[in-house]
Amino acid sequence: MNKYIATLFTLAGITVSAFAATDDLSSHHNYQVVANDIFYDGYNTKEILDADRNDGVIRHTNYLHEYPLDLNTLTDIDSNLKLEVEIGARCDNYDRMGRVMLVFKPKGEDATGTGENADRIELARFITPFMNMNRQPNTVPYIYELNDLSYIFNDRSLRDNYDFSLQVEVFGIPYAANQQIIGCANRQDVFAINASFSWDSNADVALPDSKPASAAAPASSTASLIPIYTSKTEIHGNVNFNNYKEAATDTLGVATRTFDFEVDKDLQYSRLMLILTNHGAAVNGEEYIRRTHLVYVDGQLVHSFIPGGVSCEPYRVYNTQRNGIYMDTPQDDWEEWNNWCPGQAVPIRRIDLGLLKQGHHKVMIRVPDAEFYGQDGDFRPSLYLHGRTDSDFAETGINTVQADDRLAVTLTRQGENLLFESTEEIAELALYSIDGYLLEGLYNPGNSYSISDYAQGQYILMLIGRSGKYESFKLIK
Repeated sequence: MNKYIATLFTLAGITVSAFAATDDLSSHHNYQVVANDIFYDGYNTKEILDADRNDGVIRHTNYLHEYPLDLNTLTDIDSNLKLEVEIGARCDNYDRMGRVMLVFKPKGEDATGTGENADRIELARFITPFMNMNRQPNTVPYIYELNDLSYIFNDRSLRDNYDFSLQVEVFGIPYAANQQIIGCANRQDVFAINASFSWDSNADVALPDSKPASAAAPASSTASLIPIYTSKTEIHGNVNFNNYKEAATDTLGVATRTFDFEVDKDLQYSRLMLILTNHGAAVNGEEYIRRTHLVYVDGQLVHSFIPGGVSCEPYRVYNTQRNGIYMDTPQDDWEEWNNWCPGQAVPIRRIDLGLLKQGHHKVMIRVPDAEFYGQDGDFRPSLYLHGRTDSDFAETGINTVQADDRLAVTLTRQGENLLFESTEEIAELALYSIDGYLLEGLYNPGNSYSISDYAQGQYILMLIGRSGKYESFKLIK
């Protein structure tokens, strides 16, 4: 993001309280942004199909389309902001990654923008199921709660200086379906997309000045929004985060990647937004191996997590094409290997950082056990940060969307002994050094663990239940 835009975001105002000028005290709104738009073979770079359609869609490539947002429609947003994406089956019968980005363009800039090089943040990510378009159901809904974004759409400075648009990216490939799905021979269409916002408004709060309701947004100077990194799609290769590409790791052989960002003002509250999926389906691929992921800001551990571990059975109904992930009967071993499910909305991780000083900062993601067997696979993170120069902010805590992967467990200490109380039996325990190296791993550890054999210092304890849910603790001895 260029300096001008970053500065403007920092000076822009935000609110997460309600305001509106409607006839009723509250009302529900729905704004369809994408209506049955067709995506085509992502590897076809010779032509952009449907490019001559006069429908307002900006087709950058066959896998990346952009949709200008009407700010007169996006008004009076209280909390309860949701994004719903619907995928319709066409001629791609494999699991693919799709995502939605929010783009900011200075007023007056060419409407076609810069495609993948635009100033943007990733709002949502999903995995398509294995779908046969001739079988029902042939559509899949993905629903995301995006209350954090209400302040962006409610911001007058951003509205006055920027045009907003959505980008939807779905990298589909029709080659298998051309051979396997009746009616798909010689076709390039891969998916049909619908997307809409919904929200509630509240008229019981007055507008901050005399501007009409169609531009309703308060003037303030308490916000900061900082795009950090938006992952690149697969056509660019494995360039996001691994341990064998110089551009994708801090040190060859180590799965660690650092991203730099600047904060223009002291923030009394800040929140890091992270979306990450693991890819690489070859033999011993990282896509099928659950690893501990560690997130550091300025050298301090701020979050640890293990992707996946949830049952994929709820998504079986959408997987209408026979495949190698879903067996013929329900499975009870999902927690042992899956990082995500075909047909699932990918979790959005909100990591509260609190006070963050003006200046240069670093966020580092580390997956110490990752191997990338045969130099194959890629982790694809997207990150941005937002916060306030005052301390008023809603919804603190680390949350996920469409996923419940946290174990309900309480840890208490009695000297050097750690005692656990959990809603389910603890199946695995792992103790890591603060920089992510595994020191000990135990199966069926019971309800206690001793750290008496370890030197003074900081450690990370990870507990995993029978269901695959997990919880992590930072320990100081």
